Amino acid sequence: MTTPKFASILRHGALALTLAGLAAGSVAEPAAAHWSPSWMSSTQPIWSGDFVLPTGLPFQFNRQTVRQVARLSIGGSRLRVAISNEGGTTPLHIGAARLARHAEGSAVVEGSDRPLRFGGQTEVTIPPGARLVSDPVDIALPALAEVAVSLYLPQPSQPAGFHFDARQTAYVADGDLSAAQRLPATATAWSTRVYVSGLMVETQQPPITVVTLGDSLTDGNGSTPGANTRWPDALAERLAGRNVAVLNAGISGGRLLKDGMGRAGLERAGRDVFSQPGVRAMVVLLGTNDIGWPGGPFAPDEPAMSAQAVIQGLRQLAEMAHAHNVRIMAGTIAPTERALEGTPLEGHYSPDKDKVRQAVNRWIRESKVFDAVADFDALLRDPARPSRLKAAMDSGDHLHPGDAGYKAMAAAIDLDALLGAPVQP
Repeated sequence: MTTPKFASILRHGALALTLAGLAAGSVAEPAAAHWSPSWMSSTQPIWSGDFVLPTGLPFQFNRQTVRQVARLSIGGSRLRVAISNEGGTTPLHIGAARLARHAEGSAVVEGSDRPLRFGGQTEVTIPPGARLVSDPVDIALPALAEVAVSLYLPQPSQPAGFHFDARQTAYVADGDLSAAQRLPATATAWSTRVYVSGLMVETQQPPITVVTLGDSLTDGNGSTPGANTRWPDALAERLAGRNVAVLNAGISGGRLLKDGMGRAGLERAGRDVFSQPGVRAMVVLLGTNDIGWPGGPFAPDEPAMSAQAVIQGLRQLAEMAHAHNVRIMAGTIAPTERALEGTPLEGHYSPDKDKVRQAVNRWIRESKVFDAVADFDALLRDPARPSRLKAAMDSGDHLHPGDAGYKAMAAAIDLDALLGAPVQP
């Protein structure tokens, strides 16, 4: 005969076993996967032929393979590729698309090649102005891995999804060589980017993303091409162990308030920053071209820029970030004396322009509008001549840092201040 006390013990024991079984079952089930952005290329409108700089683009691609390389910031178990026809005025037909680990030059790692499909199809037509994302590709990639995306364009195709200063060599070869391990020596090498605009990886944890919004100093002008030595690259290396993605939304010639060699920063922040999955924080470094372009070869008919106008634009960007629950770190504007000296493009600097720059920098440091500040000006300037870059940091054009300068910029960023709290791996 079972006593009431013993019956109670049996009931509680059965309940404990049931809960233990449920827990064991939940552990055995795979965790939900997430798609995390790992790399991006900000697209730019293609400017007209009368602009001071050429685009470096061919008129069209036709029956050619375009192979382009990009480095992930975080790794994952599968990957998706975003292909952009933004800026295109005609449909873009992709005859074949493939992904592989990058080896060197135009070569890919043997055995790593995978086809890209779109809705199960290997061929796809992208409408003008649209962007498509590939089906998932089964390829496990570590953080900071380089991949090569090859697109075969069987029909006359105008460049679109354009990014002027890729800091990475692209290759164009005749015929469908999308599956070739190495492109032939006759392949053309060039330094702009087209069509490939984003890479996403599958991760077990929800995405945590940092976006760097800036101009050529964020785009990496002055860094060694192909070496991944822009300051956002070095920041990605610091954050890779925390599973935090870093997306470079720099555009050479970018401005805060007006369109330059890309849409105004205040306009493109919505697309390039706030629409990114898991965006936790942004770093803004804009104002150099707003101050430096007017009256020079890039904007000869524009009136001088005031400090108050730049300040108001930065304040508005901070308001936008906080409205989207995104932390914002502002970088002070680096000195520009002797910028592009001796070239047809000099004109960024004058004593009056430098007074505007210094006024903006004082406000960035003192206003407390931003969640954090990175004092790039103090880091990069020559102590003996604060309106000039320090020689050890200068790429040689007196406007852009070199590899050492970019590495120092990334090292100067307080990661916990950027993210708001420590983020563990």
